[in-house]
Amino acid sequence: MLLPAIIAAVGIIYWFVSYEEAGAVLLVVFAAAMAVMGWVLIPTFTHVGPTAPVDPDWDSRESHQP
Repeated sequence: MLLPAIIAAVGIIYWFVSYEEAGAVLLVVFAAAMAVMGWVLIPTFTHVGPTAPVDPDWDSRESHQP
């Protein structure tokens, strides 16, 4: 979550240096969106999806015609 904080700090510094609203707002909104994305996705890093069972008798080169 360090990157969103850095981007937000850059947006705030950009506002004080240039007084240009659009760029500062875009940077701060981007930082907020990245923080929300991290808040939602970071807890799922250790989750592993289900895997399909392996059929030892299945051969992909075999023709399965009736």
